[in-house]
Amino acid sequence: MAEQFQLQINGQTLVASVTPETPLLYVLRNDAKLNGPKFGCGLGQCGACTVLLDGVATRSCITPISTVGGAKVVTLEGLGTVERPHPLQQAFIDEQAAQCGYCTNGMIMTAKAFLDTNPRPATQEIKQALSNNLCRCGTHLRVVKAVQRAAEQGSAPK
Repeated sequence: MAEQFQLQINGQTLVASVTPETPLLYVLRNDAKLNGPKFGCGLGQCGACTVLLDGVATRSCITPISTVGGAKVVTLEGLGTVERPHPLQQAFIDEQAAQCGYCTNGMIMTAKAFLDTNPRPATQEIKQALSNNLCRCGTHLRVVKAVQRAAEQGSAPK
């Protein structure tokens, strides 16, 4: 049976009427009409659905809406705008770190949470932080360069 859930998404309030076990990803895409988080594997293994819950990178495809509570949800759309992208988004553009783009949401959101806790990472630390995000196109080297660029520019606190 559907229940009402109030969420804080990218600084906006959304009330969704869904069952408690509904994945957060479905609410973000269907109710909030956000396209950043992607449905990849549906098992929390690929990272395409990653969002930030109170700053923690979280796989939204396996996160029931009932567990979100009062957490602040930030999606790719909440980082920056087309006119003014977040420095991490700009670094991905500058390094051409997207090929098909399907993994980009998860890479950026995971990198954002990582840089917030480790603003000056070594290359190996970046690779480790992104190791559970899958990219089938093979843009991993450009992704790592983009995260390095963002770290060098001091994007973590934003």
